[in-house]
Amino acid sequence: MHHASRSGTLTAPSLALAIALGLPFAAAAQYKVVNPDGSVTFTDRAPVKAPGKVVPIETAAGPSATANASLPFELRQVASRYPVTLYVQRPCEPCDAGRQLLRQRGIPYAEKLVGAGEGDALQAATGAKQIPALTIGSQVLHGFSPDQWSSYLDAAGYPKQSRLPANYAAPAPQPLVPAVAERPAVTAAPAPAPQTPAAPPPAPGGIRF
Repeated sequence: MHHASRSGTLTAPSLALAIALGLPFAAAAQYKVVNPDGSVTFTDRAPVKAPGKVVPIETAAGPSATANASLPFELRQVASRYPVTLYVQRPCEPCDAGRQLLRQRGIPYAEKLVGAGEGDALQAATGAKQIPALTIGSQVLHGFSPDQWSSYLDAAGYPKQSRLPANYAAPAPQPLVPAVAERPAVTAAPAPAPQTPAAPPPAPGGIRF
């Protein structure tokens, strides 16, 4: 198999083969576990008995089936085989440039927003802590390179010019790690008021003690 040159350029046959086979990268974690001591671990399997909070990581690539339903048939086929996901932060000029390239070409894509302190989650999902990151099928591209991104999109079969319908609405960006709603504190029920003991019956003769 041909490998990337120092310029990061691959020939079209090599690109197509790389995408078809899915070049190896770190297995995508699907769950974030916050342990009682505050430490965080990531796993690709749902923990059966986790000591802390378990948060699913949004690693599903590409737009939803609903968003793809309005696409032309050929574009829908490509998007189904090689879904595109863009990982970004805010503010981030390279992320903005990458997003603009995808929009100009009419690439249907999902956008994942990486929050502060989520570098480990990003590495678990893409194999590195570099932003922006782009996935095309199982292939991951780190950093923005218009020539490299375009080459991989070409090899995957995406059109060079937009074929998106006029009414196509791109999905809204989603957080990489969804927020977990805190459970409301459980308020203990007030203790019942002590009952006043009944007065003893009067002693014989009407004398009370």
